Amino acid sequence: MSKLQLKWAGVLALVLAACALLYPTFNWYSMTAQERDRLEASRLRPKWLLNLGLDLRGGTHLVMELDVSKLPQDADVKDAVDRAIEIIRNRVDQFGVAEPLIARQGERWIVVQLPGITNTVQAKEIIGKTALLEFRMEDDSEKAREARQKIAELGDPFEKDPDGIMRATQGALALVPPGDELFPGKESTFYLVRATAPLNGSQLDGASVSNGSNGMPIVNFKFKPAGGKIFGELTTANVGKNMAIILDNLVYSAPVIKSPIRGGSGIIEGNFRMEEARNLAIVLRAGALPAPVRIIEERTVGASLGEDSIRQGLKACLIGGVLIVLFMLVYYQLGGVFANLALLLNLLFLLALMSYFGSTLTLPGIAGILLTAGMAVDANVLIFERIREELRAGKPVRIAVDAGYDRAFSAILDSNVTTLISAMFLFQFGTGPIKGFAVTLTIGILASMFTAIIVTHMMFHAYLANRSVDKLHIG
Repeated sequence: MSKLQLKWAGVLALVLAACALLYPTFNWYSMTAQERDRLEASRLRPKWLLNLGLDLRGGTHLVMELDVSKLPQDADVKDAVDRAIEIIRNRVDQFGVAEPLIARQGERWIVVQLPGITNTVQAKEIIGKTALLEFRMEDDSEKAREARQKIAELGDPFEKDPDGIMRATQGALALVPPGDELFPGKESTFYLVRATAPLNGSQLDGASVSNGSNGMPIVNFKFKPAGGKIFGELTTANVGKNMAIILDNLVYSAPVIKSPIRGGSGIIEGNFRMEEARNLAIVLRAGALPAPVRIIEERTVGASLGEDSIRQGLKACLIGGVLIVLFMLVYYQLGGVFANLALLLNLLFLLALMSYFGSTLTLPGIAGILLTAGMAVDANVLIFERIREELRAGKPVRIAVDAGYDRAFSAILDSNVTTLISAMFLFQFGTGPIKGFAVTLTIGILASMFTAIIVTHMMFHAYLANRSVDKLHIG
């Protein structure tokens, strides 16, 4: 087998590998949306899959701001945002969202993109909940009972602040005994509890959902060994008293401790719907945010809009591709045929590599594909013009072809390297769609270097190998 044949065998192997990588993607998107949702819920997505971004698939886009005023004075804001991102990512992973984007934006903002999730209420409930779980003893002293009676006479002792959080009114706060705090209850009541929390959610080991004795959903929780020990000591010392279970400043229940609980586990009741109970279990398992977050931007992209974007993007690619193919065929003739074949291989390798790396295709990513197609053709234009110069100088066809590739290589390399540097900066400092553009541009440039320089050169060698050519038709 000749050296040229070995090269073609290698190219054929790459084409077969690319087709194998793309098959799961074609098979996946040939299914109905209901079938894909069912497989995603069961976590049966293919390993190698070209994902669609928010602008193509539809979903929810949120920009959240960490309330740094609620952090301790000596807290590192950057570290707090990093921890918040990790906790939000854990919650989203448990929620079962495929290929979410969760990234820092600026000093204290977090961008969350959830492809395929259009229920923004549920998304905000899971992602935005601070999930600060505390166990505090209810004050059953005579002074507390008198204070409760006076507070009840005021009417509703709570009002919403500008952020929509329930706060005690000034009149109610004036009646709270020293060492106590006033909290609203989930069932339209209020509780006076001790100001100190001997146990909180940081000691939780897990949380799950089951049905209680009355058939209503309940949330089961279990502590780590150290937390279980504290819980056992706390319940032993307070038999017959009420323990308030507080989540994000809301008392979900305040059961009576009937006997010491030494198993390190318990339940949270609150007349939940099953969906509410599952969401609560998710945020408890993922942990509490270091500070509350506010949603400052919210955008939902419908699935139909995403499908329309795909159609428009494919239409743009088709029109651009046809114009490029026609120009190359008309102007460069045989060279145009080789360049167009290389362009098809470039697109095949680009999509296959994106599938292998699990990249996400966005509308700017489609623009990146079109740009790389133009750059691949530009490389061939440089090569063909150099070959024409060599032919005009009177050199034989074979020598002119090799010299044309050699002379054009440095210019092609320089232009592609500078573009790669730009793409690296876009990927490093950009977010969401900008990163998608940078990824497709980078992979496309690398693929075009191979197809435009190596594969087309092999095509010329194959064309000239077994025939005597005195004139080369390249315009």
